[in-house]
Amino acid sequence: MAVLVNNIQDRVDVPEELLSILEKLGEYVLRLEGESAGEEMGIILVDDGYIQELNLTYRGYDYPTDVLSFNLHNDSNSLNCAEGEVLGDVIISVERAVEQADLYGHTLTREVAFLAVHGILHLLGYDHQDKQEEEEMNHRQKFILSKFRL
Repeated sequence: MAVLVNNIQDRVDVPEELLSILEKLGEYVLRLEGESAGEEMGIILVDDGYIQELNLTYRGYDYPTDVLSFNLHNDSNSLNCAEGEVLGDVIISVERAVEQADLYGHTLTREVAFLAVHGILHLLGYDHQDKQEEEEMNHRQKFILSKFRL
């Protein structure tokens, strides 16, 4: 299982330790959710302008958002992808993460980690369209972050 983390923004200084945490966190979530060992996914750190373009192009919303998930499979449930297959990408705006960390009293590491877990769970078919789904997803996120003491 490979989680490729790429920081393509230059507006916020992102410590190497955070990149390492994201890789380990991603691998943990994929293992926890039963993904195959040969699967790959990406976590890409971007700025507001980049994520705003993606949000407009793919969702029709002309504003930056904190996280977007792009599942590279036709179905919304990508569990048990074939060996060597790419699950998808999680795109995180580091600028949004800084603002939200300040707003919620979190560290940047905790906020980016939360956004990564949230995005990965979306790749795996979790959603929060109704109250029950939202509660299940929130419970899963808290459980995962607690394992990393975040």
